[in-house]
Amino acid sequence: MLNRALGCFGTKPQAPHPIPAGRENAVCPIAGVSAQEYTREEAKLAMESDPDMIQENTRPPEQHVKPVSPRAPVGKRSDDLNFVRLNVVSGSHRANPQTQRLVRELGGVPVLKAFTDRFYEKAFVDVHNDKFIASHEDPHGLRFAAWIAEKMGDGTPWTEDRQTRERGAVYDRQSAHRAAWNSPKREPHKQGDNFKLDDTRVWMRLHFWAAREAGFFEQHPEFMDYYVRLIGHFVSVYSSKSPPFTRDSARWSADPANIQRYLDSGPNFLMADVVGKPLEVAIRDLPQDERLYTGSKHPDASWPYEKPSVAAWMKCFS
Repeated sequence: MLNRALGCFGTKPQAPHPIPAGRENAVCPIAGVSAQEYTREEAKLAMESDPDMIQENTRPPEQHVKPVSPRAPVGKRSDDLNFVRLNVVSGSHRANPQTQRLVRELGGVPVLKAFTDRFYEKAFVDVHNDKFIASHEDPHGLRFAAWIAEKMGDGTPWTEDRQTRERGAVYDRQSAHRAAWNSPKREPHKQGDNFKLDDTRVWMRLHFWAAREAGFFEQHPEFMDYYVRLIGHFVSVYSSKSPPFTRDSARWSADPANIQRYLDSGPNFLMADVVGKPLEVAIRDLPQDERLYTGSKHPDASWPYEKPSVAAWMKCFS
């Protein structure tokens, strides 16, 4: 359920195989997913059974990653990228020497924190995204940077930080999800609702925009090729419909016109082209070859697991 495919839903008559009346909740025979989002109970079950969260919460940090030395800086051209396969084992992402090399060449936690702090600066002023953040006082940027570093094999800073916290409202990713779902900033009738497609699209756009401003796409393209795919893997537990929109979200900030339109929406910044747009409409904005997400356990797993994002990168660098 966690890695359900997505990608065959368009509105009539464009749909390659339209959904018959009365079958709106049926599973698509080609992509293997319904057009519906998780219900509250489904989202809770997905979170509790997510292989990554289970690995984070019930197993000790992996210590088998052999330290590696940084190489010379990689080039800026997308076609020069040394593809690193997304290392997912039994549905859970695992660090390996290649992922460790990527994050250490980037600069580890200090450089990641500069990026994640920048992301939260944007998240706090986005009127839609900020509803999920109850407090601006928590060290969000540091915790996120530590999580990324640990996931990619640069020590165990996230686990070590968690060990210093009292078990309370936000202790791990599951409790962070629940806190966001129940944020007092949300409209009363939405409190307790799980994340939807538009929520994750706004989040990803802001996130990759911050990475672009930090220079990651230009200076560390090999890391970003991997990182965008990493987000494509992890975002499925936030919204089961989100993975196909990951590359589109990364490209969004490459166009200055997109940024300007967003800035013009201030002071209450809002991505009006995303918020409230349903899947069957949003999916038509994606290139045909990005609409299908098969999941890591599918016998024909493709992007983000077995294929790079080079085509998207060429657009990003143009």
